[in-house]
This record gives sequence, C-alpha cells and structure tokens, in this order.
Amino acid sequence: MLVPLARLACPAHPCYHALKIKKNYLPLCAARWSSTSVVPRITTHYTIYPRDKDKRWEGVNMERFAEEADVVVVGAGPAGLSAAARLKQLAAQHGKDLRVCLVEKAAQIGAHTLSGACLDPRALQELFPDWKEKGAPLNTPVTEDRFGILTEKYRIPVPILPGLPMNNHGNYIVRLGHLVSWMGEQAEALGVEVYPGYAAAEVLYHEDGSVKGVATNDVGIQKDGAPKATFERGLELHAKVTVFAEGCHGHLAKQLYRKFDLRASCEPQTYGIGLKELWLIDEKKWKPGRVDHTVGWPLDRHTYGGSFLYHLNEGEPLVALGLVVGLDYQNPYLSPFKEFQRWKHHPSIRPTLEDGKRIAYGARALNEGGFQSIPKLTFPGGLLIGCSPGFMNVPKIKGTHTAMKSGILAAESIFNQLTSENLQSKTIEARVPALHMSITADSARSCTSWPSRVRAQPAPPPVLPLPAGPLSATQMSQSKAERLSQPSAAPSPVRPCLLAAHPGPLPGLRSLLVALRWPRTS
Repeated sequence: MLVPLARLACPAHPCYHALKIKKNYLPLCAARWSSTSVVPRITTHYTIYPRDKDKRWEGVNMERFAEEADVVVVGAGPAGLSAAARLKQLAAQHGKDLRVCLVEKAAQIGAHTLSGACLDPRALQELFPDWKEKGAPLNTPVTEDRFGILTEKYRIPVPILPGLPMNNHGNYIVRLGHLVSWMGEQAEALGVEVYPGYAAAEVLYHEDGSVKGVATNDVGIQKDGAPKATFERGLELHAKVTVFAEGCHGHLAKQLYRKFDLRASCEPQTYGIGLKELWLIDEKKWKPGRVDHTVGWPLDRHTYGGSFLYHLNEGEPLVALGLVVGLDYQNPYLSPFKEFQRWKHHPSIRPTLEDGKRIAYGARALNEGGFQSIPKLTFPGGLLIGCSPGFMNVPKIKGTHTAMKSGILAAESIFNQLTSENLQSKTIEARVPALHMSITADSARSCTSWPSRVRAQPAPPPVLPLPAGPLSATQMSQSKAERLSQPSAAPSPVRPCLLAAHPGPLPGLRSLLVALRWPRTS
C-alpha cells in the first residue's frame, strides 16, 4: 500500500506548495487592494483640474499681459507662414499697416517639421516668384519616378504614366524643415512678428462667443501641477482675425470643431501615421532625384498604407524613407513601427540601407479623409488652414503645396475684409458668409488647375468611399447612413473653395468630380 500512496503524493506536492504561496500572498494583495494611496494623475493641466479649486494656487498672480494685433497666426508650418507672408506682401503693395503675429511651439522655426518631402513648387512660385534668387533650399529636382507593388520577396514594377496622381515630373525633393526655416526668414524680412518657443495653449473668446485670440502657455509649473517660484503667466494675443494652422489634429482646432460645430456637414476625418527616417548611405548606392513609392508588403490587403524612399541632393548621400499606415487597420496587434522595420528588410530596400547610418527619425499624423472630410473653414473671428482642416491630396500624397495655397487664399480674403470694410466690431464675427464667398471667388479665379471659366456652383455632397480607403465600421455611424439615404441637400458655399484651393492638376479628384457631375466648362 505504500507505493500507491507515494505515487499519489508526488503530484499533490506542487498543489500544496501553490496553496502555501497563495496563503502568504493573499494578505499582501488584500492590503494593496484596500490601500487608500492616491494614484498619480495622468495630467495636471488646469483645464482638467481647475486652479481656483487648488489651494496651492492661492495668492498666485494670474494676470496676463495682452497684445493687440490685426491678425494672429497659430503655427509656423508651410500654411501659417504662407498666410502671414502673403498678408504682409499685400499690406506693402497697398500701403497699409497691418500687424501680423505668428506663434510657434518649436524653439526654432522648422524644428518640428520632419525632413523629406516631394514638393509641388507652384504654390511657392506664387508666393515667392523669385525663390531661386533668394536661395530657397530646393536642391533636388525629381529625375526618376518609380512605383512598385511589394510581395514578401519580390517587387512588381508599375509604370507611371503622365497624368497619373503619382507622376512627380517637375517636383522637388526637399528637406521640409529647411524649407520652413527659409520661409520663416522671408516672413520676418517682410515684417511678420515671429515668436518661436511659444505654444498657443488656449483660445480666447469675446462675450458674444466669437474668437478673440489665443493665449500662450504658462511656464514655471512643477510636474504635480503646483506653481514654482519662477511661475509666469502666458501672453494674450488679441486679433481681429485668428488663423489656426496647427497641423493635423491640433488641440485648439478640436475645441473649435466642437464649439462651432464645424463638422456638421462633412464626412468623418480619417487619419494615418507616417513614420520617417533620414539615412546617410553609401555614395555608390545614391541616386539623387530618385523618387520610389511602394504599396503592399508588409501590410496585408485589409490595411491601407504605403511607403516612400527619396534620394536627396544636399551635398551628402542622404535618403529620406518612411511608411504610412492608415489608423483604421483591423488587426489590433499591428504595430506600424514594427511594420516599418520589416519593410526596411525587404530585398528591394535593404541593399540601399546596408552600410548606412540613420541620423534622424520621427513620426506625425496625416489627414487622409480627402475632399469630403474637409470641415467648414470659417467661424466668427477666425478660420482654419493647412493640414488642420485636412487639405492633403491623398491620391498624390501631397499636402505641402495645398496647405500653402490655402494660406495664400485665406490671407487675400482676410486682407480684403480688413481694408475694404469699416469694421464695427473687434472681430469679423458678422462677416463669415462674406468671407466664405470671398474665398470661393478668389479660388475660382486664381487656381491654375481649372479652366478660366470655372463656375463655382453648389454640388451635391459626395457619397463615394473616401480616397484613403474604406471606412471602418466605427465611422459608419447611424447618422451617416441616414444622411446617405436621404435626398441631397444644398451644401455649404464653402465646398467649391475646397476643391479650387488645390493649385495644380488633381487627377485623383477628377473622377470624384465626374461622379458628382461637377459643373465645368471647357
């Protein structure tokens, strides 16, 4: 009888050992679960935890100094700098005195702009016709354009015919951070007051609800939200018109969307994440002017995205490469960063990077909803330009020149309003419809992409899939389905402006226009 008992005792020993551990561990768990210790706050921002209810802020001077300007621009990207520079150009041409202030969160203009972009130069040509003489950093004209479909081991070349969205003939490969820095110098030379290192932290409103301006961020605050001895309140910038050019998914723009219901008559915006790196490669593998785009592997057919590899001519063998992944991907375990690393090991990509060195990297969000996801652009006291509302031309994978064009058009409309009317208010809150129509007319007249006799008339709202790919299930809300099933209503007059604001041939949107029966004349 002893042998069977011994055989039974061996499996029972681990169970007894586990029970012994559990007995010792349970009191510790109970003490932890019943603990009254305070969980560290995720954020201590005053919009979440008001300072008037925090005893640590009692007696702190909260007065802010205010500056008055005609126009305040938030964000020193291509759109914001284009708007500010164009305003000062118009003021000089007409002998007017306009104070234009521009705030930028980066310590230096261009510091928060990722290098490596393929630029259509037409908006730059319109803004600075003598950009070559002024030394604009456009050093790499596109000399070779390639497109391919990747499988796990092979690359299938696809011809790029003239007129297709991916045709980059006449474009330039640029280090966008350098271009933005140069544009900042030009804006300052024109008289724009540029304030780098000051982030716009708060939108200010008049009593009637119109936008009054912005306030910059407070400084001298501890991690736990308490004031330091060096605490200083931010600066208030008041303006007749405030231009928001924050870029994709800006935190102030999101507040404006909610307050003024700017997305009431547009489709939901979709987003992508773009991962980008700058490499110094072997000079023997360097092909200055080559533009290489691919789709397919490592992404599956359910995931929208693509890659790029640009060979820069900046005095050293540099390449800018990256992968864009739509954020509506279905696989919850997918990591865009890891997919980017896999892509770099593809047999057609790896030889270019071997023996090279990565010298910079970064990431940013992208608007990929296209034309029908652009919201209403104007509201009492201000307007949106650039990638903040989403002017990226998705089929062409170009957003810089369209952002610049939107800034130019906004500047022209603002200048006309400020100089041709006797404003009775501190803002243009009563003139939003006029601003809409002004932008629409200017767009139809000035854009080179459309015939000179384009008629800017309302068109039915689009009901086609987004150019960025199929909508996710979460985006197909019940309210959207109801809108698609109802007869088309008259759209906002800003719609024609959105299309015309693209200053170049937009083959990717022409099929959309044909489907919408957009009125055109030859």
